Amino acid sequence: MIALQDITVEFGGNVLFENISFLINQSDKIGLVGKNGAGKSTLLKLLAGVQTPTRGEISKPKDIRIGYLPQDMRHQNGRTVFEEALTAFEDVLLIEKQLERIQKELETREDYVSEAYLQLIQQQSDLYSKLEFLNADEKEGEIEKYLIGLGFNRSDFNRQTAEFSGGWRMRIELAKMLLKKPDVLLLDEPTNHLDIEAILWFEHFLKQFNGAVILISHDKSFLDNVTNRTIEIVNGKIYDYRTYYSHFLELRKERIEQQEAAAKNQQKYIEKTEELINKYRAKANKAAFAQSLIKKLEKLDRIETDEWNEDSIRFRFSTPVASGKVVLTVENVQKKYGDKLIFRDANFILTRGEKIAFVGRNGEGKSTMMKIIAGRTDFEGKVELGHNVLLGYFEQDQEEKLDGDKTVFETIDELATGDVRKKVREILGSFLFSGEDIEKKVSVLSGGERGRLALCKLLLQPYNLLLLDEPTNHLDIRSKEVLKQALLDYEGTVILVSHDRDFLSGLTNRIFEFRDGKVKEHLCGIEEFLEKRKIDQLNELNKIRKEERKRVSNSKTKQESNKVQQKDIQKQIRKIEEQIHRKEEELKEMDNLLSNPDEYEKLINNMEFFNTYNNLKREIDVLMEEWEKLLAEL
Repeated sequence: MIALQDITVEFGGNVLFENISFLINQSDKIGLVGKNGAGKSTLLKLLAGVQTPTRGEISKPKDIRIGYLPQDMRHQNGRTVFEEALTAFEDVLLIEKQLERIQKELETREDYVSEAYLQLIQQQSDLYSKLEFLNADEKEGEIEKYLIGLGFNRSDFNRQTAEFSGGWRMRIELAKMLLKKPDVLLLDEPTNHLDIEAILWFEHFLKQFNGAVILISHDKSFLDNVTNRTIEIVNGKIYDYRTYYSHFLELRKERIEQQEAAAKNQQKYIEKTEELINKYRAKANKAAFAQSLIKKLEKLDRIETDEWNEDSIRFRFSTPVASGKVVLTVENVQKKYGDKLIFRDANFILTRGEKIAFVGRNGEGKSTMMKIIAGRTDFEGKVELGHNVLLGYFEQDQEEKLDGDKTVFETIDELATGDVRKKVREILGSFLFSGEDIEKKVSVLSGGERGRLALCKLLLQPYNLLLLDEPTNHLDIRSKEVLKQALLDYEGTVILVSHDRDFLSGLTNRIFEFRDGKVKEHLCGIEEFLEKRKIDQLNELNKIRKEERKRVSNSKTKQESNKVQQKDIQKQIRKIEEQIHRKEEELKEMDNLLSNPDEYEKLINNMEFFNTYNNLKREIDVLMEEWEKLLAEL
């Protein structure tokens, strides 16, 4: 599908890649991994055609459609959300404009039997055929499906895009890209601006997607659930693993252990050879022998071991002063912005040592509740901190509050006390600051770097209640693990806002869901909560369907023929549902036989059985397609 052959990329004399080659197949779901600066985003730009390699060739079919979602992009103003999503159908919109022009021309002409008039009629017919081929009638339904899947409400469709934050506008761009039905998706940190529900929807979409996916992500669960191949970029080289991320970690460990063993053996050989050289180089009768050994060493291809960061720093929070048993009381809290209700009747009590999470769709009030607890915004109701509570608050824009005139090292060193002072460089390293980076002024850091530094600064202070609003946004997977372990070991109390399932897993056992103006408590971890949400979503969908069926049944049909047609379609649907049920039962019986080892041995050479099995699956697929068409028609 896409072939990279001997690709080299150089910047100012520095080599980013050197002679890398690999092939991307249609069914590949590839996770690009490697430390920051390894070249992951550059590789996506090469594949997208945004950047060209210094040397080498990238081969791809001429008609291939590539969808590329970078981390940062420019957004257009002047359209509603729906209108902006509609621009994804450029071909359809162009044809519709041509048809509109032809229709106007036909209305004004009277030369009905002329060659020119007949050509216009033929052109109109051809364009209608093209629209039918492009499924133009389905474009509005497609737009609605993708926008709702990514978290928009129908009431958002007619709002101007300029009213939305950068994160929501990125979702619009993602929807546009998916609507174009590309053959290949190139995704650079696509989950950064998605909440848990949107991530789950997008994850499901990618698993069902027929084309290739190449993505960069620091969301471990997302990588594990989507990818079937992992490409690691290390020191200008690539290592290609035909597996998902977590399994890749195990295989990488084995690879590096093998490298280290080989390098150790090679070093022994080098040391022995050098001993012989030193022993014989001064002896006239052995000088030629010594020279031959020197030449051997010069030609020796030295084994390099790749950087390995398995031994993560086990950073611990400063031991906090003990607070009272009740750390926080929230009673009947309500928040409005003007006439818009964010949430009401929020009630909960937080006790010492608890770690809870606020989850829900973006815009439902999670960050607002954090601001209320921290005393940063007005509200109705009662919020009371317990005895001796020292509150530390990490906001999403915390990085903007750092002193730009100080260096990275100075920012952390001034807060470090005791044994921690000896580990300032190690602590900064765990937040991806090393070498010359720690001497940089804060003012020249990127937004991501400032976010990591702000989090690092917060963790050094002896707070006994931490409010952490999206603390993992700018952290790689290893740094998230460092932070998670530090929070597990932390003796204080924590309130977290996060959309990272892997980070929340095992860290919290009480979830507060912000949804539809309410705050609902769930006494469980993130996995159980997400299972509940799936069931709730199914129930909501069934409720919508029932209401729709009720509305349709109560409405008066204008033409009697439509009623007859509707009954006929319903009859066909029931008939197909019965056929599907029967065939699924047959397939289930055959699956039971195949899952039995003894039966499987008997059937393994029975081609008639497997032909019947495959035919059944194909028949069910055909029936399902027919059922979906009839349901859409109904």
